Amino acid sequence: MILWRVHLAMFQINSKIQATFKSKDTEELLDRLFYRPFGYLMAIGSKKIGFSPNVITITSIFFGVTAGHLFFYNNFTLNLIGVLLLVLAETMDSADGQLARMTNIHSRFGKILDGFAGNLMFISIYLHLSARFILNDGTPWILLIAVISGFSHSYQCAMSEYYRNFYIYFIYGEGIAIIDEAKDMKEKYKNYTWLKSFGKKFLLRTYINYTLQQELLSKSIRILYKNVQEKYKKQIPDWLLKEYRKLNKPLLKYGNILTTNTRMIILFVTIFYADVLYYFLFELIILNILLVYFVLRHERTSKQLIEYTDNHTEAA
Repeated sequence: MILWRVHLAMFQINSKIQATFKSKDTEELLDRLFYRPFGYLMAIGSKKIGFSPNVITITSIFFGVTAGHLFFYNNFTLNLIGVLLLVLAETMDSADGQLARMTNIHSRFGKILDGFAGNLMFISIYLHLSARFILNDGTPWILLIAVISGFSHSYQCAMSEYYRNFYIYFIYGEGIAIIDEAKDMKEKYKNYTWLKSFGKKFLLRTYINYTLQQELLSKSIRILYKNVQEKYKKQIPDWLLKEYRKLNKPLLKYGNILTTNTRMIILFVTIFYADVLYYFLFELIILNILLVYFVLRHERTSKQLIEYTDNHTEAA
């Protein structure tokens, strides 16, 4: 009886944690096993003391930026503290979204702030790793490599998130996924002034650049998205949903590799066991090759779905 109650309690807790997922299909293994459970506990605690998702996000910036600074030192203890702080920052990055879904507090600026926080963390990491490399008699050209690596990082995460949002839209519905267009964000940007709304205008400016990055490489998926909206409004037919899932679910694993978890594992390995240059080369070579493959596969499946939708409409 006791064992049954324990299993029931664990099942109930697991169900509550899963309720804070963006979607079951798109969750990474490490997120499901570690970040989501601990993020859930953090979100519960934050809710009780009255913290908003944005407060968690802003707090995570301090931990992440501090972690980047600690990676500057050739000191095992300080590097280990940096790793723990970065893991804590990533847990908070999970918790802010989970809290938003638990309390139904969703905002575009919260989403933008979340992305901006991640950028600040990795800017700190890249700058301090570059300084560490130079002080260890490395070439100053590492700064250029770090800048190019940073741009690559931005594109990799942007495209992974973009296609993931489309997947959530097609499979789970419009109310869950937020798909913004640069032209709409530019209109919103005009409504704010630097004097009265500096923070929001600044965040929107960075987000416009982010959406332009996404749109530059995703012509076919956006055509499919607009066609579906025009033809079916908010009710996507089951036959299209099933076909979209069949073609695109296998690609989720590649998008997951392009995001934070994989690069953090490589980052930790290089900090403790190898030259930090290898981390940048991993981003520049391995992840960029994967990015090209990932985008081309998505564009191809989107073209297939456009043709599939047109044929189905004609047959009907």
